[in-house]
Amino acid sequence: SDWWWASTLFPMLGATLGPLANISSIAALVTSWRQQVYINGEYVSELDGTLFADPRWCYWLNVASLICGFLGNLFLLFNFTQRIRYLIALPATIFFWYLASGMLIGITVSMEVHAPPYRPEQTYTQGFWYAICAAALYLFCSTLLMINMLGYFLRRYPDTFVLSDSQRTLILQTMVFFIWLGGGAAIFSQIETAAGQSSWNFTNAIYFCDVTILTVGFGDFYPTTDVSRGIIIPYSLGGIVILALIVNSIYKFMREIGEQNIIKKHTERIRVRTLDRAVTNSFDLRQREREAHHLIRRRAWTTGMPPNISMPTEPRPLRTTITEKAPSRQDSNLQTLAVSTQSRRKKIRKPRAILLREERDRFYAMRDIQHRSRKFRKWMALAISVFSFGILWCVGAVVFWKTEKNTQGMSYPEALYFCYIALLTIGYGDMAPKSNAGRTFFVIWSLIAVPTITVLVSDMADTVVHKFKKWSDELADFTVLPKYGIWRDFLEAHPWLLYWIVGIQTKRAMEKRLKRGFETQLTDSPPTPSGRNAVHQRDDSPASASLGKRLAYSIGRVAADLRNPTPKKYEYEEWVEFTQLIRLSRDARMGNATEGEDEEEEGLVEWDWIGTESPMMSGMSESEWLLHRLCESLIRI
Repeated sequence: SDWWWASTLFPMLGATLGPLANISSIAALVTSWRQQVYINGEYVSELDGTLFADPRWCYWLNVASLICGFLGNLFLLFNFTQRIRYLIALPATIFFWYLASGMLIGITVSMEVHAPPYRPEQTYTQGFWYAICAAALYLFCSTLLMINMLGYFLRRYPDTFVLSDSQRTLILQTMVFFIWLGGGAAIFSQIETAAGQSSWNFTNAIYFCDVTILTVGFGDFYPTTDVSRGIIIPYSLGGIVILALIVNSIYKFMREIGEQNIIKKHTERIRVRTLDRAVTNSFDLRQREREAHHLIRRRAWTTGMPPNISMPTEPRPLRTTITEKAPSRQDSNLQTLAVSTQSRRKKIRKPRAILLREERDRFYAMRDIQHRSRKFRKWMALAISVFSFGILWCVGAVVFWKTEKNTQGMSYPEALYFCYIALLTIGYGDMAPKSNAGRTFFVIWSLIAVPTITVLVSDMADTVVHKFKKWSDELADFTVLPKYGIWRDFLEAHPWLLYWIVGIQTKRAMEKRLKRGFETQLTDSPPTPSGRNAVHQRDDSPASASLGKRLAYSIGRVAADLRNPTPKKYEYEEWVEFTQLIRLSRDARMGNATEGEDEEEEGLVEWDWIGTESPMMSGMSESEWLLHRLCESLIRI
């Protein structure tokens, strides 16, 4: 469906960002929204400011928004598990999240209007900024679910969520991670506050747990008691493991979405384009080329352009014996007309036809389509990751520049440097967010940005690093660590070079024999080299074993291929052998074919390799498809 992004991606985004909105709402509830930064006649940093209480209406509306946020998450979870119907659970989730967002927006606006901090002696705390983040997240998630409901009412998809294993695991892991983050923040806040560390409120503890789990470690917050130091060891290990599982699930989820909705469509477009260009004989190929040529000429005439043969491409300027005249207007018009005609012909040029005479040609054409689709998938994933990384890097730098400019005088280049160090989890400690708004944004931003850079590294490993490794291995095979037979393989991969070398060697050998007195005769063409590229005739003699044994052997072979981590891609000759067994089992049951007749039809299959019924378009791996068909054949006999 063209609405896959609304049917699958948007609900998953809501399910993963919903717990983050709940944690932000909790931080906004347990922390006062205002603090005093002018103490004892001098200004202190926002980290050392003194909190003071908020109005009661602010607290209770905050509680109500948190309850609405939890109820929205609960109904969405019941919707995913199909405990409550879609038409009941999803509207309830949207309603509660919109209500929670509206309450938080109303509280923040009312606080700014009726009880704002008196600047510069007072300022907002991280609790206020967490309330803004929670309101934005609730609003964003509920809007995504509204679009999902719109697609359902337009009958683009059914009213059920069929979750895959990776999607179900991602939802569970996200919930566990945010419970781990919030629970750890509550524990460290209590321990450090009891030890006399007044700056360890819940919001700063969330910031500490965030930089610890993400292994950034700026050094501005660290445990000061033995109890905290003892707890941080298992806590950090558990958080890193959970985060790694989440990143792995996100990578699998995005790959599933790409395979099902983007790569399949791209493969189908290439396949249809190949079918349109395919011809089965040389006569059709020449006929197609003539039709394309006449089509170009007809289009040129219908657009009012004269034929190219009657039009000068470079009009010669008129000259006199004294001075050189400028080209006339007619000549310049002709030149412009020539350029425009050539550009039009380039635009309407059709792709060249492909000659596919035999079944083998169609098989390798489909193999080429698969190879191009895999290459497209890898490089497209890399492009999306690079684009996401660039957006998070640049936008994050803008926000930190604005929030930290007054606190520590951060410039935009310094903000770019800080974001880069944070994204790569280096954390030198020379820069860290010091403002309340900067720390709040860093927690939300880092939880999205650091997994993104991890996915980017994985995509680079599949593309750029793989290419570099391949080139370095080839260079080592030829130079430092020469591989046995590497030069022979290189020559066989370039037959023209091999023919040239063999021809020179043959000619020199003949000349030496002539000098020794032997008669010989020079040939115009060198002998055909033998090697891996030489065509070997396969022994098509009937096997001595029975058909059942041959099927059992093939099933065991395909089952062994299924255990490989990389899906097996069979050669054309192997497919011929497998299809022969499948057809033999069918004919043996019908009793209307002999083995000799099968040999005459060897290589013929019941599908078109680049058609919709091709095994390569079945959505399964080739080993799975073959195992299924071979087992059916074994049952038939």
